[in-house]
Amino acid sequence: MNDRQTYRVLVVDDEPPARERLRELLDGDADIGEIMEAANGLDAVEAILRDKPEVVFLDVQMPGLDGLGVIETIGIERMPITVFVTAFDQHAVRAFESAAIDYVLKPYGDERMEAAFSRAKFRLEDRYVREVGQSLLKLLGDHRVEKPLLDRIVIRERDKTELIRVETIDCIESAGVYVVLHVGKERIIHRAALGELVGRLDPCRFVRVHRSTVVNIDSVLHLEPASHGEFDLVLRSGHRVHVSRTFRPLLEARIGQPL
Repeated sequence: MNDRQTYRVLVVDDEPPARERLRELLDGDADIGEIMEAANGLDAVEAILRDKPEVVFLDVQMPGLDGLGVIETIGIERMPITVFVTAFDQHAVRAFESAAIDYVLKPYGDERMEAAFSRAKFRLEDRYVREVGQSLLKLLGDHRVEKPLLDRIVIRERDKTELIRVETIDCIESAGVYVVLHVGKERIIHRAALGELVGRLDPCRFVRVHRSTVVNIDSVLHLEPASHGEFDLVLRSGHRVHVSRTFRPLLEARIGQPL
């Protein structure tokens, strides 16, 4: 009987060859029990919440929800041990080093990958969660200097440009390359991907409750059960928002209690 401790690893990269290369490098490690893949930031969020991997190899640059956006969506304390994979130049890489987070620079090398995973295992075995959390916090702090949280969303029309205060938005729903901003009874169409907005919204106010929906927690009046562990949020405008099982833990973490 083999009772050897093995780890579940999630590889996140929007480029299939990059995921395949990472899998090849990790396949030979006897400490890895399962290798999962995600092709974008949103799928990574779902996989982390659903499958709870111990280690994530996370691409920094991805369209839509990027690697830092994944961390912001999940929350620092809920993130697995994270190793960034990046094609950033050496100047940017030094920022990761100063934040005490490991990274692997593309193109991947066997020895560098082995060292990165060994470091991840060391942190797991010795429960360096607090250290990782503090490092991610510093990195996110640096990231937000470059991308401050939104307090207005600019809506351009033919004859005017309107500034929508973010705090007045009840929820945001994805509609392809557009989003629908629900402001009271008003529906405002804005050309932007939902993933692009998520990382710019105040996580204390907005929480993702579905693959296609972000809700303002202050706009929620009450909850109504749906089915199979899912439920609906009824907003102050009367609009109903569905909460999926995948994103339910994020809502529970935001309000600090189970639902």
